[in-house]
Amino acid sequence: LKVKFRTRNRTSEGTNHIKHQMESDEATPDQLDTRRVVEPTLSPDVRSTIAGIAQTIGTAPPSHEETYNMTHKRRGIAVVINQVRFKGMKQRDGSDRDRDNICAALETLQFDVQVFDDLSRDKLFGALQLIADEDHSQHDCLVVVVMTHGSEDVLYASDSTYKVDRLWELFLGNACPSLLGKPKLFFIQACRGEKLDEGVLVQVDSVMMDTVDARSAQEGQRPLQYVIPTMADLLVMYSTYKGHYSWRNPTNGSWFVQSLSRELQANGGSKELLQLLTTVSRRVAYDYQSFVPDNAKMDAMKQMPCIVSMLTKAVFFPPKKP
Repeated sequence: LKVKFRTRNRTSEGTNHIKHQMESDEATPDQLDTRRVVEPTLSPDVRSTIAGIAQTIGTAPPSHEETYNMTHKRRGIAVVINQVRFKGMKQRDGSDRDRDNICAALETLQFDVQVFDDLSRDKLFGALQLIADEDHSQHDCLVVVVMTHGSEDVLYASDSTYKVDRLWELFLGNACPSLLGKPKLFFIQACRGEKLDEGVLVQVDSVMMDTVDARSAQEGQRPLQYVIPTMADLLVMYSTYKGHYSWRNPTNGSWFVQSLSRELQANGGSKELLQLLTTVSRRVAYDYQSFVPDNAKMDAMKQMPCIVSMLTKAVFFPPKKP
């Protein structure tokens, strides 16, 4: 088990030298429902029971709490899982560059970064279980970044595959109480199938930009007790849409992690997270295109990241006092 602990003062190659190299990745397998909703009818006894539960557990959080509390003593743990070498598969050249860039960006945001390289499936989930068992009560949130080969709903460890949702099951509200109500952020750089995106020509007439009200978390409020869904406060961002390839440059790293690292480094301390991730999606979608002139099937292809958000509040990473 290889574990590397990063310190915030560590220097790396950084993201300022990332260039949009349009080269090939060694990609490998990395309608509106308008039916009427029928609501259940509750008997008086059931309604009474629900009312009693509501009185016992308290009220829902105040509506003005629009941001997560990011004023804990520590920002939290950021886990970076970097899979380069595999049994029976090509190695992922360029992924070490991705690892260094994303670590530098996360350290800038004051995360305690833990790096794992080329883990077997058992060691990978053993490491994640140890992190889930830690006390996160003084942490703002959790970040997990995984860079590996993949196919639809499946990721690769160095020796075998695993279902992607196993990554976050260990950290959900019913499994990791000290992360309850806190953002759990997962970023997956991997192929999700073998489909290619040829892109479509768009004529742009004008450009408009929106702004986000960057209000900070409310302080000094009396804690309330309330029930939230098990899957609440989870965000998963995939490097590509379901069923599609995810591209990686063998020298500079993947398009997605290059863009994510750059945006976190430049604006992670000021932008709201979903706004920032939308910018990442735009960079990948607009700024990159595969360059494989000797293979017409793979040449001039595009990529579209995918965000699955179950967050219930806005996420900011304000600087912490020393």
